[in-house]
Amino acid sequence: MADFYSAVTKFFQEGGLFLIPIAVVFAIGLVIALERWFFLSREKSKNIKAFSDFLPLLRTTDVDKMYSFTRESQAPVTRIIACGLDMMKVSRQRADVENSMSEGMLETLPKLEKRTGYLSVLANVATLLGLLGTIIGLIDAFTAVSNADPAQKSQLLSSSISVAMNTTAFGLIAAIPLLILHAMLQNKTASIVTSIEMSAVKFLNIMTLHRFIEAGIARSATEPQNPESSQGIGVQPQLVPGS
Repeated sequence: MADFYSAVTKFFQEGGLFLIPIAVVFAIGLVIALERWFFLSREKSKNIKAFSDFLPLLRTTDVDKMYSFTRESQAPVTRIIACGLDMMKVSRQRADVENSMSEGMLETLPKLEKRTGYLSVLANVATLLGLLGTIIGLIDAFTAVSNADPAQKSQLLSSSISVAMNTTAFGLIAAIPLLILHAMLQNKTASIVTSIEMSAVKFLNIMTLHRFIEAGIARSATEPQNPESSQGIGVQPQLVPGS
């Protein structure tokens, strides 16, 4: 352990000033990744629990209790279902309810994806800072050996290049974990979104099955009248709900 600590200390001492901004970028990326990981884990568990509690109400089709439950719960899945229940007060067509729930999904997605994209940006910044530090270190090295004693030029140049390469190495050391964390968080977000969409479809299917919403679009009153109406019987065209 002592050898590892001394090696890390020596690495930073010889790496130059560019190791400091790379370390800051790496620390910021780790903080964002940890915050997002705990947030998404909490949201995933909230969704699972909320829909598990909501499912018995959905199977009994007690709309009043559904309204009450969705108003009390703060889980994303219940907020989206609440959008569908609100639309059911205005329209019973499945397409309208589905569009309202899609609108709720658009409001939920930014909260789940918030700050995750910064990780890929920070990984690129760390890599570029490492390359910049190496280039500046090489410029300083060649400038130093130009005025050095000929017998010491080779040794001085090799040691200077070794120090300059430390910034590139540290930039990659910071960038690789940040890219891995970015991919993991994206997959975690995608799994939450998929579970919400599946829950929304299950809600729509059950409500359609129990005829609380209609699967099709009602016929317009402007459609041609039936034969009896065209013969002057006086029967008005009726709105026929879709099956």
